Amino acid sequence: MQRIIWLFVIAIMICNCGGETASTEQEKLSKAAEEAPKAEEKTSEAPTTSEATVLNPNLATAEELAATLKVEVERVEKLMANRPFLDMKDFHAILSDIMDEEALTSVMATCFVPMNLNTTPEEDFMLIPGVGKKMAHEFEEYRPYKKIAQFRREMGKYVDEAEIARYEKYVFVPVELNTATEEEILALPGIGKKMAHEFEEYRPYKNIDQFRREIGKYVDDKELARLERLVYLDKVQ
Repeated sequence: MQRIIWLFVIAIMICNCGGETASTEQEKLSKAAEEAPKAEEKTSEAPTTSEATVLNPNLATAEELAATLKVEVERVEKLMANRPFLDMKDFHAILSDIMDEEALTSVMATCFVPMNLNTTPEEDFMLIPGVGKKMAHEFEEYRPYKKIAQFRREMGKYVDEAEIARYEKYVFVPVELNTATEEEILALPGIGKKMAHEFEEYRPYKNIDQFRREIGKYVDDKELARLERLVYLDKVQ
């Protein structure tokens, strides 16, 4: 009889343990179900400011410009006819004719002519979204910039890497034609691997006329004018 009682007690204990295990598993499944929507929401978040694309109006198609500026394609014909824009003020002036001030302010974050860090007036830097008078002064303070790495280093005293990456969507440092690395050339606005190769192919450049002549084999006069703005010669060979 005693043996039977012990067997009965053990059976009850096993059933309880099984119930606890099932309960624990159910709690885990419920918790996972609750967290699943949160994970889905996280993957659908919009890109951060530093990840957002900034369209270069000198390189965009009419359709891309119309979509970004939120105007009809016909209204961007004036923009296309005036390319290349050698600075943001020129682009800003044309935009002022086709949209109101509120829309213009909004556009600045997503459509911008990159600014030369060495020649742009300090006050013009404030056209860059999020750049106020103090930071515009810091941009100007460390001139001349020889490389984009110098800009990153100096601005790193004031803002984090994500903000510096955001700034770089709006600015550039011209490169020395005969000494710039491929990486430095590729950092220029609108320069891909094929054009970077052509830049290097004709070295050493004796003068800027040689650059115009050689690169002019691949692009039209308007694009050549834009590219010329991105480079310089330190010494005549």
